Amino acid sequence: MLATPVVAESTPESVPVPVVEPEPKAPDAEASQAIASGSVEASAPAFAAPRYEAPILEAPIFAAEPELTPEAPPAAVEPAPADVPQQLPAEAAAIAGAPAFVAQPEAPAVVPEAESLPPAPDAQALPETSDLPEPVAGPLPVDLPPVEATEAVLPAAESFAVAPAPVGSEPQPAKKGFWSRLAEGLARTASNLGQGITDLVSKRKLDADTLEELEDVLIRADLGVETSMRIVETVGKGRHDKMISPEEVKRLIAEEVERILIPVAQPLVVDAAHKPFVVLMVGVNGSGKTTTIGKLAAQWRTEGRKVVLAAGDTFRAAAIEQLKVWGARTGATVIAREQGSDAAGVAHEAVVEARATGADILMVDTAGRLQNRTELMAELEKVVRVIKKLEPSAPHAVLLVLDATVGQNALSQVEAFTRIAGVTGLVMTKLDGTARGGILVAIAAKHKLPVHLIGVGEAAEDLQPFAARDFARAIAGLN
Repeated sequence: MLATPVVAESTPESVPVPVVEPEPKAPDAEASQAIASGSVEASAPAFAAPRYEAPILEAPIFAAEPELTPEAPPAAVEPAPADVPQQLPAEAAAIAGAPAFVAQPEAPAVVPEAESLPPAPDAQALPETSDLPEPVAGPLPVDLPPVEATEAVLPAAESFAVAPAPVGSEPQPAKKGFWSRLAEGLARTASNLGQGITDLVSKRKLDADTLEELEDVLIRADLGVETSMRIVETVGKGRHDKMISPEEVKRLIAEEVERILIPVAQPLVVDAAHKPFVVLMVGVNGSGKTTTIGKLAAQWRTEGRKVVLAAGDTFRAAAIEQLKVWGARTGATVIAREQGSDAAGVAHEAVVEARATGADILMVDTAGRLQNRTELMAELEKVVRVIKKLEPSAPHAVLLVLDATVGQNALSQVEAFTRIAGVTGLVMTKLDGTARGGILVAIAAKHKLPVHLIGVGEAAEDLQPFAARDFARAIAGLN
């Protein structure tokens, strides 16, 4: 058949390799006739081979260019940054006779000529070391006028008498008053209560349904059932089927809360007739007993009183160490034993030490215990008995420290600790971290126990005597 010689004539071996790509040759008449007659398949590579194999010819074409001949210098390489090594292709390096990798770590080697520094001065222009004059000891030569001392003396020191600021010091914000800290501490309680009141009475008249819903809002704020009923009765008196503003309701709530709290707002008074004045601190785990002891010690030490601290919480090593830290910080004497010791023994030793040293106040810490743990409450009874054997009138104050975050559970704590230890007063802590500060009103209304102190922060000055009016206005959200 005719297809075989046609393919042989058009193979790449029969095509010369010139410098410039040749034009494809036209097929002869016999090949055209064979294709037209259908004797050769249309997919045969008779004419496609020269056209599509053209990329094979590119390598010799570029190799024949004069720029890449060994005699020609290599193309200029863009200088790389000083901290990046420059690498040339292996082929270009071989043509130029240079190694395949050229590292140029030094910055001066790649600085362009336009930015190059001016050449250093000729070394010959500088004077030789031997030509320099030898240093002369003694007065300056006569031809050099001495420099007057007044030219180098700074102005008088008084004009620059500015006290340097301590390193890293910044202006400190002014310390807020206790009312501001109390309002901020009770902000969550006031916000929840105020929002409920606003949503309820803004667009409604005071009818029976509205007053019932208002009572639910007050109970949810932990004000207690009895207190909530008294407030609702006061709000509805003479205002039935009338509109009332949220601010008016808040004012009425503040007035009623203040009436409940005034009888129990009593400061903690240290009776100088009892020396030492023994204070027993009780409460559940995490209520803040040890921290409250430290804060009270700091305040009493500031007043010049001599204070002894008894580390009676022998269950926790951290409580013992914490009390030692407070003692070192305030200058109070700390009586402590190792962890696991008998708490009643620590109390006995502390009373003896306070007597011997003439201390004004003795504060006894106790382990946190749940009010429903009978064996732990019995141990607290033992501590009280041991103290009374040494001081029949002691303890002179039994302070129950309550965590405001526990809500209604605080009511049962007051009942249990009053029955076992004879609680004489309350300290409410952590009012700044809860929306349940209203529980203090419920406790005051039910148990009528004195509320001596409240805490709204971590600092010693954040523990302050309880003020009924301030607390009532803060919990109602009034300024």
